[in-house]
Amino acid sequence: MKPKKRDTMPSDIEMAAYGSRGGDSFGQGSSWSFREPFTVGRVPPWARGRHRQEPRLRTFLDSFKRDPVRRISTHGIYAQSHPDQYQAADSSDEPPTEQNHGSHYFDLHAANVRTANTGLARELKGRHLQMIAIGGSVGSGLFVASGKCLYLGGPASLIIAYGFVGVMLWCTIQALGELAVAFPVAGSFSSYSTRFLDPAWGFAMGWNYALQWLTVLPLELIAASITIGYWNDQLNKAIFITIFLATVIIINLFGVKGYGEAEFVFSIVKIAAVTGFIILAAVINIGGFDDAQGNTGYIGGRYWTNPGAFHHGFKGLCSVFVSAAFAFTGTELVGLAAAETANPRKSLPTAIKQVFWRITLFYIVSLTLVGLIVPYNHERLLGNIQHYSVSDASYSPFVIAIESASIQVLPGIMNAVILIAVLSVGNSAVFGSSRTLAALADQRQAPQILAYVDRKGRPLFAILFAALVGLIGYLADLKFQSDVLNWLLAVSGLSSIFTWGSICLCHIRFRRAWAQRGRSLTQLSFTAQAGITGSYVGLFLNVFVLIAQFWIAAFPIVTFTDNQSAATASPSKVAQSFFLQYLCVPIVVAFYLVYKLWFRTKIVRSDEMDLDTGRRRDVNLPVLVMREKEEVEGWPGWKRVYRFFC
Repeated sequence: MKPKKRDTMPSDIEMAAYGSRGGDSFGQGSSWSFREPFTVGRVPPWARGRHRQEPRLRTFLDSFKRDPVRRISTHGIYAQSHPDQYQAADSSDEPPTEQNHGSHYFDLHAANVRTANTGLARELKGRHLQMIAIGGSVGSGLFVASGKCLYLGGPASLIIAYGFVGVMLWCTIQALGELAVAFPVAGSFSSYSTRFLDPAWGFAMGWNYALQWLTVLPLELIAASITIGYWNDQLNKAIFITIFLATVIIINLFGVKGYGEAEFVFSIVKIAAVTGFIILAAVINIGGFDDAQGNTGYIGGRYWTNPGAFHHGFKGLCSVFVSAAFAFTGTELVGLAAAETANPRKSLPTAIKQVFWRITLFYIVSLTLVGLIVPYNHERLLGNIQHYSVSDASYSPFVIAIESASIQVLPGIMNAVILIAVLSVGNSAVFGSSRTLAALADQRQAPQILAYVDRKGRPLFAILFAALVGLIGYLADLKFQSDVLNWLLAVSGLSSIFTWGSICLCHIRFRRAWAQRGRSLTQLSFTAQAGITGSYVGLFLNVFVLIAQFWIAAFPIVTFTDNQSAATASPSKVAQSFFLQYLCVPIVVAFYLVYKLWFRTKIVRSDEMDLDTGRRRDVNLPVLVMREKEEVEGWPGWKRVYRFFC
């Protein structure tokens, strides 16, 4: 009897391409390299019934081991013929030794290969990305820090600054969407800086972004423990630091799908809360509730005339920019999640377009209503309080607005929403920092142990490292907790501005190299709606914010730590306030210069850029685009507008 032929096991990576001179180099976007990996506990149809069932405990313990199939060796790729760069000078197959390039050498092509062929699991779906884009990182930056913005600039400056940063971010996220759909690689924008700008700048941007989230984690943990004090301030904060830290770590240990599901739930709560607040604030504004003194009446634009729409003039407006940027921090996580998305071409463009609604609904509309019903000289706003805590939700203008209407239950509900939002940002902090650290390790720009990815696709040691940094949150019970919070904010304050500016510059350089190779934009699955012009606008606005912040830091309205007038504050206080607001700049410059001097890297020229390694290639892209155009042609006008924005 002729034995039955066994089904062949599908390969996660097209190994035939590896080491071949005639075809694409390893990891250049074959369809196989983007399939969902075969993980422990998930048995495909071809393998059912053909293996012995392992004990559950053994399976659980084995899931933390590295999958040997996913291990990638770059030995032999240095002399590979590459379509865009690093053409071999001879026909030898021997990889060049380290001495060929000096004692300190960074191999850009090898770094691109490693980030393109990561062991991370592709389990995020479209609904996960959409919720991450809409409300994934809305937290204390919006709900609490907006109170100090209202005090410093007034309600008009609040709307102008948040709208300004919103336009800047929309242009940036459009550029990121184009790059992330084409190159869904590990590390996303930090990897793009290495590939399209300069490996030294990629190193600086990677560590800048990792430090941003590593410092945000203990900051949000402290914020969550302080928020609990709204109900009972006698409890030890360390108890809740332990609970909240364990919660976010356990969520991330469930893998990227656990992170996605948690953010899906958190975002639904935040969306419902902000929508409810908008309706309630509109009712309060038209006189639907009595205030604390029992007065009833239409508020309208009363507080825009008394005390006024602006406070501290143009300097007050510039003072709001960085706080607004801090509130928008985390929107770029949708690009970082591209490397773990099942279908980036379908899911990412939809999620990218949702950012428009996040900017409009969460920030512009809600803060406009806050400015209408809370005057900037309110005694409980952050700017009117010395030795305040930026993480204390009791100073939130959202809570103040509800309490001004003498509603007994809703302030507690709003504080609960703020608590959920803070935990959500902490969850995003672990995800963002761990993925960035793992990508840096893949590029040999961080300790190699951080590149460890287990069989479930989790960067295990990077997650544990983030958890260790989160232990800083236990300083919440110390007397100098406000100093700890201020310096944590100082490290992460301007990080997002550098990240967003680098994304815009990467998009500009990518488009230039793409045009130089004679390639058409129709070959890209998704192009930025703002185009290359949007990237120039985004880059200019990011640079403008850095300049404005330098002016505000050097000549502040009030000191950063205790809100003393700069005219009466001591020189040491003013100097401390400057470094607290501009500390991120010398950190980034130091990272860049040290790495550049050590490895002697050069700016990547347009004709040397690698435009193929890790690029997703949709073979039937022209057919898909044609079908979409034919479908849209028959739609009414309102539906076309909906498709453009949604």
